[in-house]
Amino acid sequence: MAKAKKKIHYAWWTLVALCIIVGIGKGALNNSAGLFIPGATSDLGISIGNLTIYFSIASIVTMIFLPIGGKILAKYDTRAVLITAMILQAGAFVAFGFSNSVWGWYIFSIPLAVGGVFTTVIAGPVLVNQWFKKKNGMALGLIGASQGLLGALAQPLVGRTIADSGWRTGYISLGLAAIIIVVPTILFLIRKSPQAVGVMPYGAEEETAVEQRDSSANSDADKGITLAVARKSGAFYALFLFFLMAVSIASFSIHIPSYIQSLPEHYDAIFAGNAMAGYMIGVLLGALALGYLVDKIGSRNTIYLAMVLAIVAVFGLLYGTHSEMMIILSTTLFGFTVSNAVGTLAPALTTSLFGSREYSQIYSTASLGLAIAGIVALPAYGYIFDITKSYTPALYALIVMLVLNIVFVTYAFVGKKKLVDGGHWN
Repeated sequence: MAKAKKKIHYAWWTLVALCIIVGIGKGALNNSAGLFIPGATSDLGISIGNLTIYFSIASIVTMIFLPIGGKILAKYDTRAVLITAMILQAGAFVAFGFSNSVWGWYIFSIPLAVGGVFTTVIAGPVLVNQWFKKKNGMALGLIGASQGLLGALAQPLVGRTIADSGWRTGYISLGLAAIIIVVPTILFLIRKSPQAVGVMPYGAEEETAVEQRDSSANSDADKGITLAVARKSGAFYALFLFFLMAVSIASFSIHIPSYIQSLPEHYDAIFAGNAMAGYMIGVLLGALALGYLVDKIGSRNTIYLAMVLAIVAVFGLLYGTHSEMMIILSTTLFGFTVSNAVGTLAPALTTSLFGSREYSQIYSTASLGLAIAGIVALPAYGYIFDITKSYTPALYALIVMLVLNIVFVTYAFVGKKKLVDGGHWN
């Protein structure tokens, strides 16, 4: 008798849904925000620095709401929470399209951030952890890649819409499209838990067998340094500063469309959208390649390589402005490296330095650097342009921060050696 065809585990349908949710929430919505800045500031007479304060407000709201959001997702129906989150996040884009003063962005950045906490930060790790006991790293990598893929598809369309119909139509169209695509995806593919569809998480049976065969291997996996010890070490503060610099550098991506359109070559919104498509392709490729390199050559060497390539990208943005191809290649390389420093390299660095024993506590504490950078860096780049009428000083600042990150990582591993030699790794 022929063997029955094996049914696709529902975890993979959940992963498809997460790729769409995160890909649109982060890749299409959040990463296209910079495309609207030149048109909105020009039409309404708002300075870039003042407008981009809304990113700081969103960062503050995100920092405050993150612990609350985790409890909400655990307590209430997953589909209801995610649908509400997407309506808040995408609805804020629709509202931006009707705003006539900077206060519109300030006010609607609040629902933008609240919704984004679920769609871009919490949903992926929480649901992958719930549905996958095996291949969860690959699942998270695919979600990161989807952000790059959908962002690469969305950016040229948004740029073309802005060029043809104006920034207001761009905001409204993008927000409505996100709701129309994501809400049915959530309704049809997301379920509360594996138990709700009568299955165990993917790989749960195999994981149980492995645990029974080799419990000592699992105990080794839980070794590391405690938060109490880590917080007193130079390695922890170097990690914190790496987080701070990494997000500060990555935050410049929001200003890339404004930078391109400010150049003497007079590039338009359509070309800026195409360049940002290159950026998102870089995000996609980097999410896959850097994760692979971390496994092969370690987090330290991967970070060194990424920071050097990012410096090359910044020099390309500084001195390759006469060539459209050079700009696109530079933005692609920028996306490949710095945008993955937070999502891929920072978690791997944390594990390398402090192990798995109290990983979540150490990572979440060091992540305060992410929030601080988001609050400060985004408007800072805008004010640099407002004051100097150029993004050149900001680009040189990026090079300095990239070099500092190499120094911080080197110092962090020196600090780790001291902790290990002192008997704190157990």
